[in-house]
Amino acid sequence: MATAPKGLLFGTAGVPLSTSEDSSLAAIERIKALGLDCLEIEFVKGVKMGFDTARKVREKAAACGVRLSVHAPYFINLNSEDPGKRLSSQERLLNTARVGAACGAASVVFHAAFYGKDSAEKTYAAVKKELGTIQSIVRTERLGITLRVETMGKRSQFGSLDEVLTLCREVDGLQPCLDFSHLYAREGKVNSYTDFHRVLSKVARKLGPRALRNVHIHIAGIHYGDKGEIKHLNLEDADFRYDEWLQALRDLAVEGLVICESPNLEEDALMPAAPPAPCV
Repeated sequence: MATAPKGLLFGTAGVPLSTSEDSSLAAIERIKALGLDCLEIEFVKGVKMGFDTARKVREKAAACGVRLSVHAPYFINLNSEDPGKRLSSQERLLNTARVGAACGAASVVFHAAFYGKDSAEKTYAAVKKELGTIQSIVRTERLGITLRVETMGKRSQFGSLDEVLTLCREVDGLQPCLDFSHLYAREGKVNSYTDFHRVLSKVARKLGPRALRNVHIHIAGIHYGDKGEIKHLNLEDADFRYDEWLQALRDLAVEGLVICESPNLEEDALMPAAPPAPCV
C-alpha cells in the first residue's frame, strides 16, 4: 500500500472499534494511542452531547493533539416539501454547529437534501436558499466552524460533485466534504488515478488552489448498484483503487483531514506514523 502524503491527517468516523468504552473522550485517547490524527464525532442519530461534555471533549482533543470534526444528523432535507421539516433540518444543522464549535471541531459535515419529485435545478435553488439562511446565523453567532456539504453516493440524493462545488462557490463560507467512495458509487467510474486527479483538479479550478490545502475527505470501500451506493465495505473487500487515490493526493500536495468510514474503521485508517506522544 502506498504511504500517506505528509500533509494529510487520518482518523475514523466515530469511536474506534478497539476503544475501551463508547464515548468521545475515550475515542480521542484511543485515536492518539493508535497513532492516528483526527476524529469525526458522529451525531448522525441526533445531537445528544451537552455543552459541559463538549467542553471536556475540546480540552481532551487539545491535550492529545487530535483534530476534530462532527457529522450532522442524517435527518436533514433542505428540499422537503414540508416547511416544518425544512425548519427542523435547519435547526438540526445549527445545533450540530453549536455543539461542534463547543467541542473545538473545525467542520460540520452534512447531507443536504433529496430531490424527491423536484428537478435537480429546483432542488439546488431550495438548498442554496436554506443554506444562505443557516450561514447567516452561523456568522451572527460567531460559531467559528465550517459547514461542509458532502458529495453523496445515491442518485436520489442531492450532492453530485458539480452541485457541491457550485454551491460552495455561491454560498459564502461553505466548503465541500469530498467522499470519494460516494463519487465512485454515484458515477460508477471515479476509480483510477486519472479520475482522482480530475476530481481534485476540478476542486482547485472551481474553488481555488487553496481548497486543496484544507480538504475534508471521506473514504471507504463501497458496494453499489444501478441507483448508486448500497453499503460501505472494508477496503480489502472492495475494488476501490486506494493506492492510486493516495498517489493523486500526493502528486497534488493535498492537505487536510481524511476520515475512514470502512466497517473496520481504524484498521483501514491506519497509516505509517511515528510513535504517538502521550496525552494528559
